[in-house]
Amino acid sequence: MKITWLGHAAFRVEAGKSVILIDPFLTGNPGFKDVDLKQAVQGVTHIALTHGHGDHIGDTVQIAKEHGAVVLANADLAAWLAHQGVEKTDPGNTGGTIFNDDFSMTFVNALHSSATITQDGVSHSLGNANGLVFHFEDEPTLYHMGDTDIFSDMALINELHQPEIGIVPIGDRFTMGSAVAALACQRFMSFETVLPAHYGSFSLLEKTADNFIQAMEDAKNTKVVAAAAGALQNY
Repeated sequence: MKITWLGHAAFRVEAGKSVILIDPFLTGNPGFKDVDLKQAVQGVTHIALTHGHGDHIGDTVQIAKEHGAVVLANADLAAWLAHQGVEKTDPGNTGGTIFNDDFSMTFVNALHSSATITQDGVSHSLGNANGLVFHFEDEPTLYHMGDTDIFSDMALINELHQPEIGIVPIGDRFTMGSAVAALACQRFMSFETVLPAHYGSFSLLEKTADNFIQAMEDAKNTKVVAAAAGALQNY
């Protein structure tokens, strides 16, 4: 498996025959400015969305139209994207699993909001926010928490799915901050590797992963990988 952080909460995941972009907020993403756009979207087969905020939907519509990618999202968000011209959507909802050729994706809980404001100033509810758990053939299981606070049922997610790799928001203000994110990882999860996200992009968020790395120092069995945006990591 190859994982590339694209800044903020956006990731590129290459596993088997699939290339998945998670929350592809690229245009306007300060954390993406030094990453090559063509390389980031090359060969994309699927787009997976945690929720409907603009900094997570990002370039979904354009990428889906240009590359024919299938968009995996909660049913409300998928329906809204279809009205934006996305031809291939694969909807689900909390607790449900979508099965594809060489991976499955399960929608799990996240504590966050999910809506968008259109150009006419109207707010549209786009379903519940989710975390996403990806199971691959002969690859580690990946859990992208989405935007969330800590919650005790993370322990159930760990029990049900046993994810080896976790993508964890640490930026504070709109998600849990570093100390709470580290507590979530150590108390409720059994990650082998943690990739911090949702930081270093906007002024209101934590600038670096340093506080999270320090808070994870006692987690002897978990490796924290705070790679630069655009740097490909193999797992």
